[in-house]
Amino acid sequence: MERVALHNLGCKVNAYETEAMQQRLEEAGYCIVPFGEEADIYIVNTCTVTNIADRKSRQMLHRAKKQNPQAIVVAVGCYVQASKEECEADAAIDLIVGNNKKKDIVRIIEDFKRERKIMETVIAINDTKEYEDMPIARLENHTRAILKIQDGCNQFCTYCMIPYVRGRVRSRELDSILEEASALAEQGYKEIVLTGIHLSSYGVDQKEGKETLLSVICGLHKIPKIERIRLGSLEPRIITEEFVETIAGLPKVCPHFHLSLQSGCDSVLKRMHRFYSTEEYLEKCTLLRRYYRDPAITTDIIVGFPGETEEEFLCTKEFLETVSFFEMHIFKYSKRFGTKAALMPDQVSEQVKAKRSSQLLCLEKELSNRYRERWIGQETDVLIEEIVEIDGFFYWIGHTMEYIKVAVKIGDSFKREGENQEKTDKKIGQIVRVKLTGKVLEDTLSGRIEVGN
Repeated sequence: MERVALHNLGCKVNAYETEAMQQRLEEAGYCIVPFGEEADIYIVNTCTVTNIADRKSRQMLHRAKKQNPQAIVVAVGCYVQASKEECEADAAIDLIVGNNKKKDIVRIIEDFKRERKIMETVIAINDTKEYEDMPIARLENHTRAILKIQDGCNQFCTYCMIPYVRGRVRSRELDSILEEASALAEQGYKEIVLTGIHLSSYGVDQKEGKETLLSVICGLHKIPKIERIRLGSLEPRIITEEFVETIAGLPKVCPHFHLSLQSGCDSVLKRMHRFYSTEEYLEKCTLLRRYYRDPAITTDIIVGFPGETEEEFLCTKEFLETVSFFEMHIFKYSKRFGTKAALMPDQVSEQVKAKRSSQLLCLEKELSNRYRERWIGQETDVLIEEIVEIDGFFYWIGHTMEYIKVAVKIGDSFKREGENQEKTDKKIGQIVRVKLTGKVLEDTLSGRIEVGN
C-alpha cells in the first residue's frame, strides 16, 4: 500500500479541500501518513496570498523531496495557479495540479504514475463557471466542521491575487450543502463553520430567484442536530437590517462576525478598490451591536499599502479604537506581481511597515483583552475541543459562541489513563455551561462547569 502525506497551507477553504483530497485517496486504497514521515507521494496544498505564502509553499515542496528523493511531490492549488511556469521549472516538483482539479487528484496521480509525464492539470480558472463539488464525509481531529459553499471572487481589490487564482464566483447548490451538513451532524459535529473564498457573494452567479447566504443559514438552522452555525469572513455590505434581523432570530448563529476592513482610512480604501467607507463600516458594526449583546467583531488590516502616509495610518489606528474589535489580524502589505497595487507609486518601506504593524499588534492585544475581561463573571456555553496541560494541570479547552477561548480545570488529581481518561474525554465535542472566572493565559479565560454538566 503506497503512503501519501498531505500538508495544507493557507485558508479554511484550502483546509477543507485538503480533507476532501485525503478522503478520496483513502477510498482509493492509499495509506495516509504524517507529512514529517517518509512517504511515496507528498501533496502540498499551496497558498499565494502573500510573498511569504509563496515562500512557505516552495519550502514545504523542497522539504518533501529532501525527505524522500524518490517520492512523487505534488504541488496543488493557488501557488500553482499563479506561478505555473515557475513550478514546472522546479526540480523538486514532479506534478502540478491547479484549482478546480483537486477533485480529480486520484486519477491525476494514477495517470502520472502510469505515463510518467505531466498531463494538463492547470485550467484557465477565469474561464470556468463550474463549482468544484468536493463533499467530505468526515473531518479528522476536529470538533467543528468546516463546510465550503462557494469559490472565486469578483472584487479585484488592487492588492489581491485571489480572483486570478480562484476565478469568478461559483456557488454550491443548496441541496448539496444541506446534505453534507446533515451527514456531518449525524456524526456528532455540533458546529458548522461556513467558508468560501468570498462568502458574501454566495448565489450571485445563479439565475433569477437565486439562493443567498441567508438561504443557506436558514436551511442549516433547520437541521436538528446542528447546534451552532459560525460564519466565515463577510463583506460589510452584506450586513443589512434584513440580514441582521433574520439571523438574530436564529439562535444557532454565533454572534461572531469577521467583517473585512483592510484600512480605517477612506483614501486608502479607495486605492484598494474597496466598496465602502469607514462611516458605512461603522454603521454595520453599530447595527450588529443593536441586535446582539456584545457580539465579537473581528477584522483584517493591511498596513503599509502603497502611498499610505503617516496621517493615513494614524487615521486607521484611531478608527480601529473607535470600532473596538475583539480581534484583528494585522498584515504587512505584500507586493504581488500582476496586481494594480504592485505598480502604484510611493511603495512603503519594510521598516515603516514593521513599525506600523507593531503599533497595531499592541492595540490588538489591548482591545482583545478588554473584550475578554467584559465576559468574566458571566455564564455561557462552551464547545469542548481538547484536553491540554497548562502549568502542570490538565484543562478542557473550548470556545464560546463568540469564539472566546476558555480553559476549564479538570482536577488536581487527574491522570490521563484508564476510566478517568475515558470519562473526561467524553466531554470533547460536547457543549457545556461554564461560569467564566478569570484568565489562565493571555488569550484564554478560565472557567468552571456549572452543576448538571
